[in-house]
Amino acid sequence: MKDLLLIMGVSGCGKSTIGKALAKKLNIPFEDADDFHPPSNVEKMAGGAALTDIDRQPWLENLADLLAKHQDQGLVLACSALKASYRELLNTKLTIPVTIVYLSGSFELIAERMKHRKDHFMPPALLQSQFRTLEEPAHAITVSIDQSIEDIVEAVLDHLA
Repeated sequence: MKDLLLIMGVSGCGKSTIGKALAKKLNIPFEDADDFHPPSNVEKMAGGAALTDIDRQPWLENLADLLAKHQDQGLVLACSALKASYRELLNTKLTIPVTIVYLSGSFELIAERMKHRKDHFMPPALLQSQFRTLEEPAHAITVSIDQSIEDIVEAVLDHLA
């Protein structure tokens, strides 16, 4: 059985960048949960409105199906998964729980990074709502994002070994 990883954290913490690098090192597929949002969710966020749990429900259910489909071949999924209830839903169809990698960083650091991000639907103005919603996971590989991509990936791989 291959690794099944959930790379989580607030918008702008580097989930996609780290997820892609980990997937390459582990030789398993990578998926970005943002690519699975229905157009209505993308429009809502692009307009500056935070999603509700009702907005997220079908999206999270689709992601749970995606994880279940990849149990044998492995998958790295980049997904904010800010609340414990979201992470629980993502695990509902799995025989072994997904390994959570929590990318932890300060509001100031992430806000600064988001200012330089291009072509992303999540406006920096919604970052504060992400931090308000965030329920830090109790059981996760927690890695500070205040280091290089290579160091973050190595830290995760060390934990997995």
